Amino acid sequence: MDEETALDVNATWELVSLPEDKKIIGCKWVYKVKHNANGSVNRYKARLVAKGYAQTYGIDYEETYSPVAKMTTVRAIIAMVTTKGWSLHQMDVKNAFLHGDL
Repeated sequence: MDEETALDVNATWELVSLPEDKKIIGCKWVYKVKHNANGSVNRYKARLVAKGYAQTYGIDYEETYSPVAKMTTVRAIIAMVTTKGWSLHQMDVKNAFLHGDL
């Protein structure tokens, strides 16, 4: 799996001791088959996800945050690009989440 290799190559995690007052959350691989418009298989995707449903608010976590752009923000940027005559490019960085510092 490319995803598992990317996790290893990018040194995504390191083994640490579990704090005394914490519990381990499990994880699992989720697989998906991506198809072309004609129905043929394009590629196989895999994601490693945490079993967050096993957590309890106030005990295992205090807050959650997911940095996702709102559609109104995307529309505003596209409108500004159009009115200013700027060029707009879209890109996808494979495994981008592995390269960011939290």
